[in-house]
Amino acid sequence: MNEDLLARFHGVIPAGGVGTRLWPLSRASAPKFLHDLTGSGSTLIRATYDRLVPLASERIMVVTGRAHRGAVLSQLNEICDENLVLEPEPRDSAAAIGLAAAILYRRNPNIIMGSFAADQVIGPVAVFQEAVREAIHTAATGKIVTIGIHPTHPSTGFGYIQTGLPLEIEHAPTARAVAQFVEKPDADTARQYLASGFLWNAGMFVAPVSLMLQHLQANEPDLHAGLMRIAAAWDTDQRDAVMEEVWPGLPKIAIDYAVAEPAAAAGDVAVIPGVFNWDDVGDFAAIGRLNKASEETGVTILGDKVRVYSDNASGVVYGDNPRVVALIGIDDVIVVDTADALLVTTKEHAQQVKQTVEQLKKDGATDVL
Repeated sequence: MNEDLLARFHGVIPAGGVGTRLWPLSRASAPKFLHDLTGSGSTLIRATYDRLVPLASERIMVVTGRAHRGAVLSQLNEICDENLVLEPEPRDSAAAIGLAAAILYRRNPNIIMGSFAADQVIGPVAVFQEAVREAIHTAATGKIVTIGIHPTHPSTGFGYIQTGLPLEIEHAPTARAVAQFVEKPDADTARQYLASGFLWNAGMFVAPVSLMLQHLQANEPDLHAGLMRIAAAWDTDQRDAVMEEVWPGLPKIAIDYAVAEPAAAAGDVAVIPGVFNWDDVGDFAAIGRLNKASEETGVTILGDKVRVYSDNASGVVYGDNPRVVALIGIDDVIVVDTADALLVTTKEHAQQVKQTVEQLKKDGATDVL
């Protein structure tokens, strides 16, 4: 890769969301990106950072909630204060990624940014990095580039990307135009998308910061104006005061709606098909896929202290205490045992954990959320 081009690249890691489908393991105070959910020895955010270092070196920015400052810095002690963006409250992905783009633009309008969520599991890493290199070359031609994932099944939980014609960009042989983004489909439509070669939209974007902000200004002018105000004060002693004044009033909208979809309609979006393994660890069924079951028990076990007895059973067990969990004659069970909450469900119903969290919130049980 052209070294001058690579030197323009900066990584951005949005680390937001609670991961409600992983409750009670994932909490507002300790969301899923702070956990090692794959048994690799690295938390999800640490693994995300390590994947980007060979591409961006120390040019990596993290955007996360103010409450997670200490935990993030304890896991990523390389991050300097200027590159740790702390949100006073969540304002959705367009505000988070847009602010990173605005700060980087103020520092150097020629920067190409790459935004990669903190809570995804990816491998082989070398294949991912090659896709990012292709994305950087494509972005340098004046495109917002997404890395699309080859679907492994007809999921109704992801948005999809319809690819267009090859773009024939040097050093980016797989780059294609994006015909359109489509939202989460029903099951029949998902099967049609799978058969038609659509890709999953994993929310990975590589783009010139100037082009990202151009589309943000055209489609969400109030959000753009507020983010540029914060960015102007970011590297000054007015940072906190301006953030407190502007951030709470920013519109809440996803980056897909604010930038990606309208930019695709304008012909400014490209896609690199990602041929690596990808999982957003969306629920406990995913943890079962990503971790091998114990040969002794036939059960996937997370947590150093938990003790599991299994007889003709399978599933996932997490425990943060030495209590014995006994499973007898039950398949695909999920048991999550913490000090103040116990979850028992099945892999089939793993997505419904989110509804439990929503009901607990309505009931005022915020102490366990």
